[in-house]
Amino acid sequence: MIRRRHLGRVSFAEANDFQRALVESRDNYVLLLEHPPTYTRGVRTVDEHFLVPPSSLDAVVIDADRGGDVTYHAPGQVVAWPIVTVADDPSAGKTHVAQLEDSVIATVQYFDPDGRLGRVGRLEGYPGVWARLDEEPTKIAAIGVRTERNEAGLRRTLHGVALNVDIDLEGFSAIVPCGIADRPVGSLHSLGLTVSALDVEERLGDELCARIGGPVRRASVDRSLASSSSERPLLRRLRKAGVDPDGGIPFHTRKPSWLRIEAKMGNEFQSLRTLTEDLRLVTVCEEAGCPNIFECWASGTATFMVNGERCTRACGFCLIDTRKPLALDPTEPDRVGEAVVRLKLRHAVITCVARDDLADGGAMAIADTVRAIRSRSPETNVEVLISDLKGNRDSLQMIFDAQPDVINHNIETVARLQRAVRPSASYLRSLTVLARSVAAGFTTKSGLMVGLGETSEEVEETLADLASVGVSIATIGQYLRPTEQHLPVARWWEPQEFDELARRGEAMGLAHVQASPLTRSSYHAREALHDATPLAMPLRRG
Repeated sequence: MIRRRHLGRVSFAEANDFQRALVESRDNYVLLLEHPPTYTRGVRTVDEHFLVPPSSLDAVVIDADRGGDVTYHAPGQVVAWPIVTVADDPSAGKTHVAQLEDSVIATVQYFDPDGRLGRVGRLEGYPGVWARLDEEPTKIAAIGVRTERNEAGLRRTLHGVALNVDIDLEGFSAIVPCGIADRPVGSLHSLGLTVSALDVEERLGDELCARIGGPVRRASVDRSLASSSSERPLLRRLRKAGVDPDGGIPFHTRKPSWLRIEAKMGNEFQSLRTLTEDLRLVTVCEEAGCPNIFECWASGTATFMVNGERCTRACGFCLIDTRKPLALDPTEPDRVGEAVVRLKLRHAVITCVARDDLADGGAMAIADTVRAIRSRSPETNVEVLISDLKGNRDSLQMIFDAQPDVINHNIETVARLQRAVRPSASYLRSLTVLARSVAAGFTTKSGLMVGLGETSEEVEETLADLASVGVSIATIGQYLRPTEQHLPVARWWEPQEFDELARRGEAMGLAHVQASPLTRSSYHAREALHDATPLAMPLRRG
């Protein structure tokens, strides 16, 4: 099985942390992507190969654990990283590199049947793939890889190939590319071949998967061009992702029986509402219109939302207020801690609005809330349900330092629908947040909705990705449209379909999959942690 992923434009650091997590998986992956302007230094980089001070470059400069010297990445360059298991012998690395080179050569020849690039292939004594070998050899693709054993003893590959399609070649003028001073760097466009980077990416993926061998399961983020339609952006994004917004279930359609909930506002419900009002706290149960509010509040559990009640993102599924956020309230962590004590909670869930207006994304306030609960109720398990913090590693570390018991970040939907459903986030970034949490030793959890236009196979591939980066717990629930202004419901998934998703997710290696029409991120959170504990629960940290 090859899991082929077209991930769009992503930072090198996030893609690298994602691939590092995949090394520990048993599944073979082929990642196809592009980077913003970035210089990467391989393990054999010589400082003198930067012709200008790295600090003066208008691009990220980062160390990479691949072979080779310094190179340059930017839009218009197709990057392919196969993370696959190879034979455990000294020749495996060379064989893998040859497969990459052959894939690039075959891709270029496919688009150049008339030979405008001359002879394309290898150049003796020089790494990479070259064009015009019989004239002035010009490098069009850089290759840098490494292999290493994972914890299961499998030898896995990292990194791969970068093929220049229509990249701005000026970026290479600041370095000695790959340490080769006497040969030029070119692109398919600069050498006279007009072809789109997306078409090249598609073909290169085909060539790589054919050589690696095995059935292919694919997932791709939506990278379609902007439309000039006057339709609302939310619906336009959905249509571009391949979902007809007019073909969904009308808003006022009566829900099926398994989605209708009886409101039971008993004493426990009323007392918790009184407590939250008394302590001036916001619960995501109310703000997000959670269908389980009566059941959860009746059992004395709730999910507290910190960092205010206004979100800086406008996701197409969410009911939370998106007006300009107010300043953080420094007393909020203590008030949440007091609520946990009064409710005698054994498992507290702390979630947050996205605060992209803050330098740390609101991470320190979340960490302070964890500490406030710990100081008042040290036996309570604390789960945090966080935003992606814009991929900021330092902000995420602030939350790690507070030592919650569970770190939860929702991937929300399948790769194809990410831009339509949550345009300020990304599929790869969410997987990277989760991978970093696993690498730091935390029990890690994620969740997604169904009913937005995804297929069963796409949901399964998302579960496979979560399992491959080490996530322990996953939640899957039916999307319910909050208002007519939100994304339409494409269809109702039936209870037996959720049962099958749970079965398949656990077969992929997830320790616990909570899947039902009414499941939400924090639904049965304590039970899910208990089920995952034998496989994933770390010892309580001091």
